[in-house]
Amino acid sequence: MAQTVILRRAAIGDLSAVDRLLSRSYPRLLSRDYAPSVMVLAVPLLTQARPELLRSGRYLLAEGRDGTILAAGGWSLQPGRGAPGQEGGHMGSVRHVATDPSVARQGIGRALMEEVMADARAEGMGWLDCLSTRTAVPFYRALGFRELYPTDITLRPGIVFPAIRMMRDL
Repeated sequence: MAQTVILRRAAIGDLSAVDRLLSRSYPRLLSRDYAPSVMVLAVPLLTQARPELLRSGRYLLAEGRDGTILAAGGWSLQPGRGAPGQEGGHMGSVRHVATDPSVARQGIGRALMEEVMADARAEGMGWLDCLSTRTAVPFYRALGFRELYPTDITLRPGIVFPAIRMMRDL
């Protein structure tokens, strides 16, 4: 990592800081991989932090020395959901991962995701499912995720966001 960061669990009081991170990250980093119509209609819906994630204890933040949130992400529990072709186990889902564009490709997102994966493993997850943006596929691939298939996420009636379903054994 190029700069010193602190990894910590999010709290509900971090909601506006996570909103700001998502608003800095998604519009800038996704624009090269998505049509302008998706950027206008879908991306604003993605830049809203999820209070239930921040309250879950499974959402992490990478914070710079000055207190700025540089990356965020977590996972949610999907008990009893086994991986395709495998019996038993539990699956978690990667949730709302973002890195500030000013520190992209400096190892901060990787450090955060390694902690997310360790956390999920410690809670008994055997797999992590991920709905990746097109932009983030190489990032997740480098973390050991494999691509399964393209999918559309319906955000609201008539508003869909193209994604790639990925999975990783823990």
